[in-house]
Amino acid sequence: MKGGLSSLRWRPGLRRTAAPAITLTRQQCTWLLATAALSLAPHLTWLPTWIMGFGFVLLGWRALLLWRGSAPPPRLVLLALVIAAAIGVRTEFDHFFGKDPGVALLALLLGLKLLEVRVTRDALAAVLLCFFLQLSLFFEDQSIPVAGLALVATLSGLAAMASLTDANGRAREQLRTGTLLVVQGVPFMVLLFVLFPRVDGPLWGLPADAFSGRTGLSDTMSPGSISALGESSEIVFRADFDGPPPRPDQRYWRGPVLTDFDGRTWRPRAFAEGAAPFYAVEGPRLDYTLTLEPHNRRWLLALDVPAAGPDAHLFTSDFQLLARQPVQSRIRVELTSHPESSIGLTENEAALAAARRLPPGFNPRTLALADELAAGAQSHEVILQRVIARLRQSELIYTLRPPLLGTDGVDEFLFDTRRGFCEHFAGAFTVLMRATGVPARIVTGYQGGEINPIDGNLVVRQSHAHAWSEVWLQGRGWVRVDPTALSAPRRIDDGLAAALPEGEALPIMMHPRMEWLRGLRLRWEAVSNAWNQRVLGYNPQRQKELLARLGLDQESSWVLGGTLAGAGALLFGLLLWWTIRKRRPADPLERGWLRFCTALARHGIVRQAWEGPHQFGVRVAAETSLPPAARAAIRAICEDYARLRYGPTCSADDLRALRTRINAIRLP
Repeated sequence: MKGGLSSLRWRPGLRRTAAPAITLTRQQCTWLLATAALSLAPHLTWLPTWIMGFGFVLLGWRALLLWRGSAPPPRLVLLALVIAAAIGVRTEFDHFFGKDPGVALLALLLGLKLLEVRVTRDALAAVLLCFFLQLSLFFEDQSIPVAGLALVATLSGLAAMASLTDANGRAREQLRTGTLLVVQGVPFMVLLFVLFPRVDGPLWGLPADAFSGRTGLSDTMSPGSISALGESSEIVFRADFDGPPPRPDQRYWRGPVLTDFDGRTWRPRAFAEGAAPFYAVEGPRLDYTLTLEPHNRRWLLALDVPAAGPDAHLFTSDFQLLARQPVQSRIRVELTSHPESSIGLTENEAALAAARRLPPGFNPRTLALADELAAGAQSHEVILQRVIARLRQSELIYTLRPPLLGTDGVDEFLFDTRRGFCEHFAGAFTVLMRATGVPARIVTGYQGGEINPIDGNLVVRQSHAHAWSEVWLQGRGWVRVDPTALSAPRRIDDGLAAALPEGEALPIMMHPRMEWLRGLRLRWEAVSNAWNQRVLGYNPQRQKELLARLGLDQESSWVLGGTLAGAGALLFGLLLWWTIRKRRPADPLERGWLRFCTALARHGIVRQAWEGPHQFGVRVAAETSLPPAARAAIRAICEDYARLRYGPTCSADDLRALRTRINAIRLP
């Protein structure tokens, strides 16, 4: 309409009609609230309670407004809530950066967004926020249940989006549309998962608080520190042996080696990280793959005695295998161990001196007993046998719930309470040996493990946490002695539950009557392990191996990935072009009419959705702010369009005449 409507100017006297607001239906709001609840609920396990409570209060508020048919709260109220939410997150986390505060803000903003939803555009933005909140859940957990919850929430979100385009549709059809979209996307998802170039580790960094709530083995030991783990069934690692697994009495998984003792707490020796001394390889060799869960520590918990690990790991002078960085994600390590090897045959004098040292002023009764046992002994082997015999005669009781000990904890355990867990036994034995002059130290880690009959893996849990001792003997090096086995030998062969005294309360999963429940747990853990290995463990190395089996090298995979990305972009562009083209009217008369209405709308003359051409022309003709000639011309065009649209014929000459009349409209 060059020279015509394009030159029209809006005059102050001409009333501008606002675009109609799109009111959401009850069904659309229900889908939206359901999606928000499904996206928010899984975060209950790790977000602060007040944040989750605030988020669900906002959801409940919006549901109440929907039930009553009330309008959303004023913008000033929403602004106050946004400020309060930001202050709360800042107070809780001390900053706005990182995983936890970011997800907390996202959860609260979703609830606040729902309160202001009025039109389809707002609802669509809320659904997209739900999708982001679902993705953020994988920062915390990537298990099968979480993936299932995310899938359900995604289906709900897609159904909500379908309802926004079809307000009068049935809920079942909208859910069917969402399901169909997911099914159509699965092949592309699988293809991209398999072929898209992988990266080592996650795409995000873990903040310092990522493991703040995690319990597990520590690099120090004091009375009660290990017994606290005795009831935890949390998996620490899985071991997949190339051949038969070792005997139960060989399943000692070496963790921190503790040498320094201050009278109550044991700690690693300073400067222990160095070249491992010589050790004699003896007995069978065990090759296995360790799948270690994240624990934010460096130790790898190899089977005692480990051989030197991969180049990416360190071997300390205490024969402990360490990662160079804290283990902050699930890792797989291929290791070799020689359970019957002798270690520390040529130990240096500084290490032996540290292993004899005791703090002065502690445990006088234990020191007196040591003098008695060492009297007249011709060798350290004789002293060792005397100490072992004495502990066997002491009738010490192995229990998950030992009493609290005071300053002289070893004295109280050996002579008064006589009840303790593995850390009490190992601590008392080591102090007793040092007091006789024999070098001794404590090794913490895990002992035992449970064979999963479904996949054959050996599963080690926190309840398998253990502490034992090592004494240094001339010509034999460091010799393992497990003081717990002296009083509770079944702990080593049959596990924790078999070693506890009769009548002591057992954790539910250790109860004999819960065999069926343990069977279900083992089956579920086998499924979870397969998920971890085949899906979450699909790293660059495994992708390279898969592509090699398919006849593709690494460079070919990049080319294939680029080709797939280009083909996907081309396909998306074609679909977008087809969608836009489909929306454009094929009828030239209708296209001209829509352009005419659009041009008028830019000048404040908006045709309502319910107005036909006749009603629109009548209303415009009544606008007193328009010149009479313009009013008459617009009404005539509306009548001509109605006649051509609904009349028997519409020739090319008629279209040209209508276009000429439209371009001829002028306003002063």
